[in-house]
Amino acid sequence: MNTLSASKEILQKLIHVVGKQHVLTEDSDTRLYRQGRRYGSGEVFAVVAPGSLIEQWKVLQLAVEADFIVIMQAANTGLTGGSTPFGEYDRPVIVLSTRRLKGIQVIQDGKQVVCLPGATLDALEKELAGYNREPHSVIGSSCIGASVLGGVCNNSGGALVRRGPAYTELALYARVNEDGSLELINHLGIDLGQTPEEILLNLEHKKYNAVDVRQEEHRCASDQRYSHDVCQVDENTPARFNADPTRLFEASGSAGKVCVFAVRLDTFEKIPSQVFYVGTNSHDDLTEIRRFLLKDLPRVPIAGEYIHRVAYDIGAEFGKDTFMFIEKFGTAKVPAAFAMKDKVDGYLQKFGLRGLSDKVLQWVTKFLPSHLPKRMNEFRDLYEHHLVLRIEHQDAEQVTKFFTDYFKQHTTGDFFCCTDEEGRKAFLHRFAVAGAAIRYRDTHLSEVEDIVALDIALRRNDREWVETLPKEMDEKILHKLYYGHFLCHVFHQDYIVKKGVDPLAMEHEMWKLLDDRGAEYPAEHNVGHLYVAKPALKNHYQKLDPTNSFNVGIGYTSKLKNWK
Repeated sequence: MNTLSASKEILQKLIHVVGKQHVLTEDSDTRLYRQGRRYGSGEVFAVVAPGSLIEQWKVLQLAVEADFIVIMQAANTGLTGGSTPFGEYDRPVIVLSTRRLKGIQVIQDGKQVVCLPGATLDALEKELAGYNREPHSVIGSSCIGASVLGGVCNNSGGALVRRGPAYTELALYARVNEDGSLELINHLGIDLGQTPEEILLNLEHKKYNAVDVRQEEHRCASDQRYSHDVCQVDENTPARFNADPTRLFEASGSAGKVCVFAVRLDTFEKIPSQVFYVGTNSHDDLTEIRRFLLKDLPRVPIAGEYIHRVAYDIGAEFGKDTFMFIEKFGTAKVPAAFAMKDKVDGYLQKFGLRGLSDKVLQWVTKFLPSHLPKRMNEFRDLYEHHLVLRIEHQDAEQVTKFFTDYFKQHTTGDFFCCTDEEGRKAFLHRFAVAGAAIRYRDTHLSEVEDIVALDIALRRNDREWVETLPKEMDEKILHKLYYGHFLCHVFHQDYIVKKGVDPLAMEHEMWKLLDDRGAEYPAEHNVGHLYVAKPALKNHYQKLDPTNSFNVGIGYTSKLKNWK
């Protein structure tokens, strides 16, 4: 299939299935799909965007028949390049974009949902609002249009402490088996028919009844043990990480090594809550607070997010436009805004004007009023470490008493109970921080080489969670941004590296430091093309994809057919 005529033939077949406008081959059209949000890019034969599950199945059939590599891509919001091409391959590559497949089906009176490949967390949250229920994640990746299936396939998420990583054992997916044949596996626990075409049509058009939805006693639709695991604060191991073999099951943790058509997930009751804001100049204070919340509180807190002062500052300045856009237009508009910016950036880059759009946005937002609450900014001036907590209402009084008594004895910090607006803005600021390093880099191209972004899970009993880098390493860094899911001891550490420094070499040096600390990495963003897949993860990939046909090369694994 490497000849020009064969290439034209497969293109015509793809166009026949999905329509000409949904088969992209021009660089300017494929750019948005070929490069990761933060890392990774490569060449593709085509980007194909099916408009139905049957079309997706037919595209897969064509790709397998032509011996093409398929990279599954949902919202492309990942941070490690795990859903984009990277480097050279031994076969042509098709990116199969699922953005058009947006279906969400509420089942079991709202207690569960079935999500199709393009369903976003934002859309799911809105769909469940009428049932007074929530999806697995309600803020964070949902702010940038992340897909539900992307979270499951990468075991990502975890901002909500009781729910842990995205996980299900109920999924409908296709794989290329050992003899090279494409097969559809229905483990949704819903009777949809026998043939692939029948199953996919019945699912997409919801041609099934309540009696067809089985109660799968031996399979679960969410992580059933995480809220217990995270509370074991004296254990010498991390609470969660991507290579944890106990959380790798078929589609869950598959990282695109199969083609997922749907997942069935639990939903969660909305719980009235109170947000607390804590500031301190002693990391020991936050350690004691964490131990109290996870050991002594009757119910596990809903969320607990950490921000270091440097991350607070860079997020406030370089994440301001993201924050204000979401405030004004909501999360549903964010993907379209990113797509538009990407097109503008691609055009400007042709004229050697990389970073211009970021500089313009930064200049505009500089003159807008402060977007963060006054009390938060006052705490920023007073304290180095910040913790934002969401506590169930019925536990708020006990937490208030603990904080009041604690900070009477420890004058290194303080707290306040947030108003609804303060609480909403505090959590939104935490997640705006996550993209701020990228904006800083793109507006300081003459000073910054790149970003080293680590995603780590520390041991649950680790009291020395604040990092101290060797002097020779510290001198190569302009800014260190520390933030993360504090109660889980999962941290995101972004290092803005000085011009001339090799970011990849620095990252590998940092891995050694993390190994010495007993940390696991990556914790929730998955390996992509940045991290090495550890044995359990690699074995999971090989079992799912024995011919190495899907998302080839992730985790520094083989890029050759049949894993040669």
